[in-house]
Amino acid sequence: MPPIPRSPMLRNLLLVASPWVLVVLLWYAVAWSGLVNPALIPTPHQVAAKGWELLTRSRLPMDILMSTQRVAIGVAFGIALAVPIGFLLGWYKGVRRFLDPLLNFFRALPPIALIPLVIVYFGIGELAKVAILFYASFFAGVIVMYEGIAQISPIYVRVARTLGAADGEIFLRVIVPLTVPHMLTALRVALGVAWATLVASELIAAQQGLGALIQDASSFFQLDIIYVGIICIGLIALAMDLVLRAIARRMVAWQERIA
Repeated sequence: MPPIPRSPMLRNLLLVASPWVLVVLLWYAVAWSGLVNPALIPTPHQVAAKGWELLTRSRLPMDILMSTQRVAIGVAFGIALAVPIGFLLGWYKGVRRFLDPLLNFFRALPPIALIPLVIVYFGIGELAKVAILFYASFFAGVIVMYEGIAQISPIYVRVARTLGAADGEIFLRVIVPLTVPHMLTALRVALGVAWATLVASELIAAQQGLGALIQDASSFFQLDIIYVGIICIGLIALAMDLVLRAIARRMVAWQERIA
């Protein structure tokens, strides 16, 4: 039995890499088992080769750029609206009781079901694609935001008032710092939902983008390209989430020190 690495960095590296290695081994096992037609499951090295070819000789860099741009714009506008509305819903119970059923009604509607209406109202250009991503990210973000705000203990406000703080000081020095973690969580959730909705948004006559790449490949039964598109979406979403988690750790470190 090989010795367990004593270096914390090496242990962490092995811990992070192990699930990915297991997934690749399982992928090879299924592809080579004979239980499934080999034509239906390209092997990891075939997908990697096709990905490198698309990255260096074809359209993949522009597809990644276009999809990332659409997601970034849709999420930016969605969160910009979700944060203040989520704050109102979370802080004022009357507003929450009034709007909560309406928000949950629209949140339950799948974005793909709205594509015909989006085409009618926004056409088939970039605005339509961003509108779908905005819709998905807004409702995901606003739910996380107002649920988090609603759980903030009012004792912080009462203590600040006891110490003589004015309403403006309470908002800037108490409420805003306490809402930062919820804003970041809402952003992370909205990004995940937006990437999950990307393919649906690019059903709207997209010529470029990872969703368009997947759809074009499916028309010609190019499974290796479909796998490349799916893996790219997952990796970009994972990278964005890791960056946001690192930012969140730095921005809310003061809460850990207080705890």
